[in-house]
Amino acid sequence: MSTLETILLIMLVLDAIALGALVLLQQGKGADIGAAFGSGSANAVFGGAGSASFLAKLTTWLALGFFALSLGLAFTAKERAANLEDIGIPVVTAPVAPPEATTKSGQPAASEPQPQQDTTSPDAAPETRLTAPSEPVDSDIPDV
Repeated sequence: MSTLETILLIMLVLDAIALGALVLLQQGKGADIGAAFGSGSANAVFGGAGSASFLAKLTTWLALGFFALSLGLAFTAKERAANLEDIGIPVVTAPVAPPEATTKSGQPAASEPQPQQDTTSPDAAPETRLTAPSEPVDSDIPDV
């Protein structure tokens, strides 16, 4: 993780904690609803419509900061993922066939003919290919 991502993540966590605390500290808009039923005096049924308090303004700015930090983290994560794609996918090589057996004189030994496998019997080994060679495969992995 880069330094920028670490700083953005720490700021996002602090912003989230502060935002949660500010929301819990504020009095709800419907807190004066009891005034409608005679439990107190209020300017209006749902509270005064005056200017927003300092806590409400601070909550708005912290919410905007939370969105900006989230977008910044998403952008850095996208850039890091794009950089990983530029590196490429590791290529797995096929296993190499074992070397031919040689005699003591260095001449290749005569190989015995391999018997044909009966593909109709249930004990026959399955094919190693999952699709026919002419059938396209829906994949983003490049052919090697």
